[in-house]
Amino acid sequence: MAVAAAGALSVTGLAGTAQAADINVAKNAGFESGLGSWTCSAGSGSTVGSPVHGGAAALKGAPSGQDNAKCSQVVAVQPNSTYTLSAWVQGGLAYLGAEGTGTTDVSTWTPDSTSWKQLTTSFRTGASTRSVTVYTHGWYGTPTYFADDISVFGPDGGGGSDPGPTIPGSPAGLSAGSVTSSSVTLNWGGVSNATGYNIYRNGTKVQSSTSPSATVTGLAASTSYSFQVSATNAAGEGPKSATVNATTSATGGGGDGGGTNPTVPKHALTGYWQNFNNGAAVQKLRDVQSQYDIIAVSFADATATPGQITFNLDPAVGYGSAAEFKSDIAAKKAAGKSVILSIGGEKGTISINNAASATAFANSAYALMQEYGFNGVDIDLENGLNSTYMSSALHQLAAKAGPNMVLTMAPQTIDMQSTGGEYFKTALAVKDILTVVNMQYYNSGSMLGCDGKVYSQGSVDFLTALACIQLEGGLAPAQVGIGVPASTRGAGSGYVSPTIVNNALDCLTRGTNCGSFKPSKTYPGLRGAMTWSTNWDATAGNAWSNAVGPKVHSLP
Repeated sequence: MAVAAAGALSVTGLAGTAQAADINVAKNAGFESGLGSWTCSAGSGSTVGSPVHGGAAALKGAPSGQDNAKCSQVVAVQPNSTYTLSAWVQGGLAYLGAEGTGTTDVSTWTPDSTSWKQLTTSFRTGASTRSVTVYTHGWYGTPTYFADDISVFGPDGGGGSDPGPTIPGSPAGLSAGSVTSSSVTLNWGGVSNATGYNIYRNGTKVQSSTSPSATVTGLAASTSYSFQVSATNAAGEGPKSATVNATTSATGGGGDGGGTNPTVPKHALTGYWQNFNNGAAVQKLRDVQSQYDIIAVSFADATATPGQITFNLDPAVGYGSAAEFKSDIAAKKAAGKSVILSIGGEKGTISINNAASATAFANSAYALMQEYGFNGVDIDLENGLNSTYMSSALHQLAAKAGPNMVLTMAPQTIDMQSTGGEYFKTALAVKDILTVVNMQYYNSGSMLGCDGKVYSQGSVDFLTALACIQLEGGLAPAQVGIGVPASTRGAGSGYVSPTIVNNALDCLTRGTNCGSFKPSKTYPGLRGAMTWSTNWDATAGNAWSNAVGPKVHSLP
C-alpha cells in the first residue's frame, strides 16, 4: 500500500577480455545496504527481501502518475574507457541507462516481466570524463518494478569496489515468548551484519524473518518443538543458534483469540496502521484516532512455505511485548473497532498460485487471528494475484473464522479498471464474504472512468467515475470505499483534500457536490472511505480523520 521495486544493474568491460584491473565500480550493487549510494526520485525507491535476483535484497521502484521511480548512482570512471552496463529486472516497464558519459548517453528497456530478465548496454567515456550517472527507472503510472545486482564493470576510476560481506555470526539469546495451541513466538538478539534470519523447527527450516523475532504458526496443540535461528546476508548463512524448546498449549474453545468480533458499521472509516517507522508519527494501536472503524495492521510477512504468512511485531513501534500489542487489539475490539491483518503492501509478495499454497495461507492466517485476536484480513497485494487460488484461500479462511470475519481489499486503480482483471475477479468471487474494497486512488496518474472518459488523479471526478466502475461492475455499494492518502507525505501522488473526499462521498450517495461526472443513480449504501495511513494522519494532527470520519458516519 504503501508505496513500494527496481532491477539489478551491471557494467562489464566490453571489447575483448576484461583486464585484471577491471572491477565493478558501482557501490552497494546488490542493495544489501538498503539504498546506500543510491538516490531515488520522490521517495519512490525502497529495498525488499523478495523477490531478489541475488543476495538478500533488491531494489523496488514504485512509479506514479507524475514520477517514473528513477534510482541513480554516480560512479567513478576512467576517461576514454569502455564499460558494459547490465541489470537484472522484474515487474513493470524497466529502463537502464547511463548519462553524463562525455560521449553518447545510452539506455535500454524491457516491458513487463514476471521473472528476472537481464538488460545490457554499453558506453564509452569522453576524454575528460571522471564520473558517470547510471540509473534505472520505470514508467509513469505503470506497476512496480524490481532491480538487483548492479555492476558497472570496467577500469577502476579511483573509487574502488565494495568489499565482499562476511558471513554473519550466530544469533544469541533465543527465547520462546507467547505460546498458543498452534503457534510459538520467538525472539533473539540481532546480528550486526545480518540482512535476514532463518527459523528452524526440529532441525528443518520453516520460515525467514527480516527482524530478530518471528511467530511460527501451523503447530499442533500440546506438542513440544525445538527451535533454532541463523543469520544471513549476501555472503551466506551463519551458524545456527543454541536450541530453545517450547510446548504449545491445549486446544482452546473456538474463540478468535481476543473476544467477540464487533460488527462493522453500515458506513465505516478504514485506516492502515504502520508496523514500522518510516518517518510518520509512531503509534501504538491505542493511539489510533477513534474515528477509525477498521484498523488494518500493516503488514504480514511471508515464510519459506508458499502461501504461509506470519506476523513480526516491529520493535520500532514501541511495544514492550507481544502481550501488550494483543491487549491493545482487545481494547479496540471492546470499543467496537475491527482490527485486521493486512497482507502484502511494501513488505513483499505473498504467492498463492496452487491448492497447497491456498490452504497454507488459510491455516496460517487463521492461526494468527486466534493468537492475536485479529478480526480478519486485508488483501493489499501490489504485484498481482491468482483469482482462482486467492478466492479459494479466502473461502477456506472464512470457513474457519466464521461469518463475522472482516475481509477488505486495497487494489491499485489499474487492478479495478476491468471485471476481467484478476483483482476484480477475486473481489467478485468472494463477494459472499467481502466487507469492502477500498481501491487506492493514488500513485496512478489519469485513468478511465465508467463512462469511458479519462479523468485526472486528484479530482472529484476521478474518485466518483472510478468508483462507478466497481459499483456497476458487480460489487454491492456496501462493498465499495474510497482510498486516499492522509497527507501529501502519505503517497507519491494523488493526495486530495478532505473536502474533495467528502464531495465525492456526497456525489455517490446523494447526487450532490459532483464535478463534471455525475452518476446515473445514487448509492446510499456506499461503505465509506480509507486512508494510508493512521500514522500519516496523526502526523498531520488527525486532520483527515477529523474531517472525513464525521462525513462517513453521517452518510444516509
